[in-house]
Amino acid sequence: MSKSICVVTGSRAEYGLFYPVLRKIQASEYLKLQIIATTMHLSEDFGLTYKQIEFDGFHIDEKIDNLLASNSKAAITKSTGLAIILLSDAYSRLKPDAVLLLGDRFETHAAATAAMLMNIPIAHIHGGETSEGAVDEQIRHAITKMSYLHFTSTEEYRQRVIQMGESPERVLYTGAPGIDNILHGALLGKRELEEAIQWSFSEPTALITIHSETLVDVDLEVQIKAFLAEIAKSKLNVLFTYANADDGGKVINREIEAFVAQNKMKYKVEKSLGQLKYLSAIKYVDVLVGNTSSGIIEAASFKKPVVNVGGRQQGRLQSGNVINCEVDDVSEAISTALSSEFIERCLSIENRYGNGTAAGKIVSELESHQLKNIKRFHNL
Repeated sequence: MSKSICVVTGSRAEYGLFYPVLRKIQASEYLKLQIIATTMHLSEDFGLTYKQIEFDGFHIDEKIDNLLASNSKAAITKSTGLAIILLSDAYSRLKPDAVLLLGDRFETHAAATAAMLMNIPIAHIHGGETSEGAVDEQIRHAITKMSYLHFTSTEEYRQRVIQMGESPERVLYTGAPGIDNILHGALLGKRELEEAIQWSFSEPTALITIHSETLVDVDLEVQIKAFLAEIAKSKLNVLFTYANADDGGKVINREIEAFVAQNKMKYKVEKSLGQLKYLSAIKYVDVLVGNTSSGIIEAASFKKPVVNVGGRQQGRLQSGNVINCEVDDVSEAISTALSSEFIERCLSIENRYGNGTAAGKIVSELESHQLKNIKRFHNL
């Protein structure tokens, strides 16, 4: 008898990481895939990325339009509450045997809360990690305690989940599924990518994604202007992607749009590249800059230099290709990242987040594991 696995996805980046897992669930004889698309996927401001899910050949069982127009803390809180209400109705209709979640966004927390209160077992990918500059940190650990089965990206993170009281036999080190996309997927050729985004890569080129540090009380407009001034100083050609629907995300996106408008030959901004174009872009740029987790996790598989800005990703394990800096030091850090010595160093690193076998391990466990609601606290 097959099990219905309900995957809840709320952003383009998280969907991209889910992609190889969804493919294997879809192909499984023992699992039935259900998909709920929420939040950024249903927003025109972020490119209506639910269409990419459908383009990839997946059926979306429910669409949850819960994102309020404002991106203040109060609006994000209300969007979370609305997601819980709408997801409870969706779960009632779909009756899944388990809910599969990835990461640490506010709508993911809503999906976990609704499932927990409705006695639906939860499996969680990417638990045990730390990102001390964002509220994602607390959300991630809260989801861990609501979940029954855990798939971690490193052994160190597996030990941290166990440290939180989860039984070792329910905590599995699988690696990060995003690495599967890199090692087993066919990326676009350079010219094909340039035609797709209507922009040419000219050396030196950076891929930049910058999000707000949601636990830091700063004047975000001043901070992003200072960051962009550092980018201008660096002389880089830049492909920007939009910030997430977090507190302050609209401020960042507005300033990036204004910056790009000054020189559209040198700069380009995309609301959403999607996983294929995003990974292809990493292959062809010289450096990644910003504070996204993909700079820490996926970029290492390309052996690319990364400039990680600020504290949003503080605490994440790194693979040796990352230079950490503050906003005022970005242009200097970029110079170091593009030096022949650092580029050579990056060529010798190994990605500590896995070898491209995560999706198969995750789906195998979902097929064989009896997911439950009741669990005992594991004392060390």
